[in-house]
Amino acid sequence: MTGTTSAVTGADLATVAELAQQLRVDSIRSSTSAGSGHPTSSMSAADLLAVLLARHLRYDWDQPASPANDHLIFSKGHASPLLYSVFKAAGVVSDEELMTGYRRFGSRLEGHPTPVLPWVDVATGSLGQGLPDAVGVALAGKYLDRADYRVWVLCGDSEMAEGSIWEALDKASYYKLGNLIAMVDINRLGQRGPTELSWDLDTYARRIEAFGARVFAIDGHDLAAIDEVMAQATLTADQPAVILARTRKGRGFSEVEDREGWHGKPLPPAMAERAIEELGGERALTVRGPLPPPGSPARAVTREAGAVTLPSYRVGDKVATRKAYGQALAALGARPDVVAMDGEVSNSTYAEDFAQAYPERYFEMFIAEQQLIAAAVGFGVRGYRPFASTFAAFFTRAYDFIRMAAISQANICLSGSHAGVEIGADGPSQMALEDLAMMRAVHGSTVLYPSDATSAAALVAAMADRDGISYLRTTRGGYPVLYDAGETFPIGGSKVLRSSPADQVTLIGAGVTLHACLAAAGQLESGGIRARVIDLYSVKPIDTATLTEAAAVTGGRLVIAEDHHPEGGLGSAVVDALTGAGRAELTVAHLAVREMPGSGTSEELLDAAGLSASHIASAARSILE
Repeated sequence: MTGTTSAVTGADLATVAELAQQLRVDSIRSSTSAGSGHPTSSMSAADLLAVLLARHLRYDWDQPASPANDHLIFSKGHASPLLYSVFKAAGVVSDEELMTGYRRFGSRLEGHPTPVLPWVDVATGSLGQGLPDAVGVALAGKYLDRADYRVWVLCGDSEMAEGSIWEALDKASYYKLGNLIAMVDINRLGQRGPTELSWDLDTYARRIEAFGARVFAIDGHDLAAIDEVMAQATLTADQPAVILARTRKGRGFSEVEDREGWHGKPLPPAMAERAIEELGGERALTVRGPLPPPGSPARAVTREAGAVTLPSYRVGDKVATRKAYGQALAALGARPDVVAMDGEVSNSTYAEDFAQAYPERYFEMFIAEQQLIAAAVGFGVRGYRPFASTFAAFFTRAYDFIRMAAISQANICLSGSHAGVEIGADGPSQMALEDLAMMRAVHGSTVLYPSDATSAAALVAAMADRDGISYLRTTRGGYPVLYDAGETFPIGGSKVLRSSPADQVTLIGAGVTLHACLAAAGQLESGGIRARVIDLYSVKPIDTATLTEAAAVTGGRLVIAEDHHPEGGLGSAVVDALTGAGRAELTVAHLAVREMPGSGTSEELLDAAGLSASHIASAARSILE
């Protein structure tokens, strides 16, 4: 078959068999050319993908952005040689690009797939994420788009040990996602040896059925069996489908098939030549399967809506910023692209306000924070603007999903409530004291920390039009409203609440500590010390210009107070900004939570951490001595 070139639509199984061999050969060729990659992990799943591409994936390859297309997500993203070989077989990636671009600097054919490619919905490679992301896409299809596109996911057997896979199956069953089909490539061998269950398909099946999915167990190299179960899996149902395919790693080349020690290793050139010969030589088939049904889906997501009227608050009233988040989110519900989800704490985050107003666009993820983020990413794939909320501390459980969401170029909005020692008696297990640092570290992220209800509501609205990962930190307790309704809060800005040309020190706070800074400024003024006070509500991007001006007026004397650990939060953001702007001479008192807190009242814990007004005033006096 060497050198054969043809274009096929609606392939028969004989053609599919040739396509499968082409996918194996091209996986070997591309990874050997690159000098790295996972050819054997690709070869085991080649039959599955050949049948899917040629006979079941309803996709217009010339219009990858069409809302009618099925979705294909490689949860086992390390099998990228197989995915890119599929793209070549579909005629959208050339053989030259496959052979000269794979894993090369500046190429879009990266080591693990990302949405740099228009046929890739989400970045994968961190195992256990593709299936959870697919749940979000499928939720959008069933409940919002009301379209019949299918979401196909290729999983590896090693990632079945990830808890996030089972979170995904649980939520897919709960929401009756019959439009979700997972194909598990059970090739027995992981990176260092056999997987946990090896080829024990019965145990896999019992576990998956217990989570409420339909299970189809097959020989993953029997093309007719694969074709039959894919047809069955797409029949109308109210359960997700899981195809358990027993395969052999390195299938088709006797020197590596089902042998340990070949995970993540390209075949050396001479061995690759032998493998290609054993597989029947190179092919150049172009194969495309069925197109999406005409007229589906009928609508595209739009931001057009009636006017969004944000809640307003009276200056001086005590309102928790978490409550303002919920009220602002409910107001944003006037936009049909806005969806919300929560981790079973919506009565604390106040996401319940949105749920009550727009129940058809609210999705409960229960105590499954990884799936919470993944669902948001999946909704974003379909053009929705998702808001996901939980206690700020619990986002740490899902941090890898947040990190990968940035690589996926996702636009998602996160709100973390009950931050810092301010929450009081619940103790340190519930206190987010690391969240600002971890969210600042996410590529392209926006990190916001409002101090009152007016600014919180305005920032929620701003997040809805912000690209990338946006994070809003909210406070449990109610604090006085500082700003009049209609005050603007541009992202990247700040507010100077007290200032004069004679200021001697700058007090910088956000959230609860801003109120302490204002009180400390009053104490200092009674002693003849003038203090400038800055509300640094935008932690990233940060208002470098206002900080630089304040440092110039006050001789670089700063007191920074944050209800957060000292590493990576407000203090780091301020110092990084000023030193980056060339301000070398700084005298900084950085007040943060430096000891492990316990239980107590908010006032007791803030004072014990050195964050009360008296501590801030004392720190200011010390750097003026």
